Formats: sequence, C-alpha cells, structure tokens
Amino acid sequence: MRIILFGPPGAGKGTQALILSEKYGIPHISTGDMFRQAVKDHTAMGLEAREYMDKGELVPDVVTISIVHDRLILEDCTTKGFVLDGFPRTIEQAKALDRMLDEINEPLDAVIQIDVDAEILIRRLSGRWTCTNCGALFNTHYNRSKQDGVCDQCGGPLFQRDDDKEETIRNRVNVYEQRTKAVIDFYSSHQLLIPIDGDQKIEKVTETIAEALR
Repeated sequence: MRIILFGPPGAGKGTQALILSEKYGIPHISTGDMFRQAVKDHTAMGLEAREYMDKGELVPDVVTISIVHDRLILEDCTTKGFVLDGFPRTIEQAKALDRMLDEINEPLDAVIQIDVDAEILIRRLSGRWTCTNCGALFNTHYNRSKQDGVCDQCGGPLFQRDDDKEETIRNRVNVYEQRTKAVIDFYSSHQLLIPIDGDQKIEKVTETIAEALR
C-alpha cells in the first residue's frame, strides 16, 4: 500500500503515519524526521535545511526531492509500499513523486488529507514542549508535565523548539495553505484525495482513515 498523509502542521500526520505504518506493515517516511536528524548530525543538508525550518519555511524542493528519492528506491519501499508524511508540499514535489513512482512502477493508492481548523492547530503546537534527553512531548494545554519545565519520564529539562513558537507556527500554517492548495487540487483531480476530519480523538481519526482505505 502506498499512501500520502496530508495536512497542516499539528494536524496529527506523524501520529497517524506511525499507526498506519504498524497496521499495514509499511515503512513510515517522514521528511521532517529526516531533516531533523540531518540537523542533529550537522550534515551540510541539515545546516541548509535548518535555516528554513527555524523560520517556519519550506526546505527548497531540490533538497527535499533528493532525500525522498533516495529513500523510496530502497527495497522495503519497492516491495511493501510506504506511508509518506510531509511530502509532497508543492506541485514540483508532487510531479517529482510521480516520476519516482513511475521509476519503481508503483502507483499511489490514496492521499489522506487530515483537516483541522487553523486556530486549533496554533493552540496545539504553541503549547508543545520537548524533553532535551528522551524527546518526550508535553503540551501546556492538553498534556502538562507534572512539574513545569521537567520531563515526567526521565527528569530531563523541557524546551520549546523554535518552530513550535506561536509566530513561527502561524507562518508555517500560512505557508502550508498558500503553497499546498495546488497540490491538494492536483490529487483531487486524480481522484486520489480522501478528506478526513482531524479534530477528533486519535483512535477515531485512525478508524475513519482505515474505513476509507478499505
């Protein structure tokens, strides 16, 4: 099965991608995770990507397309399929993905669009704090740590990523809406788009997606 998960920052794509990856036994490919690892490793690509990520802007197409191509041609994707999280975000990326899938002779099965109101997204993300040690996530609105600034799981200090600050989030949402509308229209015209209400409990969103894929 070959699936794209679509939606604005904070819509729950990452969570649903992990669930679907396990449910269907397919690789989860997150461009965000790949870029963050590259930043952590201080690679040339990571340093370039960080300049854009810290401002809430999209990483240039040429960089993003290259990293996704190198992942999709690996055997686990060509034999099992995949769930793509965070790609494509522009028409250029969507067309490049079509070329990649033609290369491995594996067409898309569905594009899941998770819809959530912009103000709900901003509230979700602007309250998010991450543990510097174990990476655990907390939220001042929905899942506060027992002690402010301290991780419940390992006792490490919590910090707020630059791309989780409200001003950056608003920019990220605006960039998403401006840059990806054409991509949504592109997949809708190919009868691949499946809209899903993302303002529900995680389990309900998963159930709705699974029903749509049957």
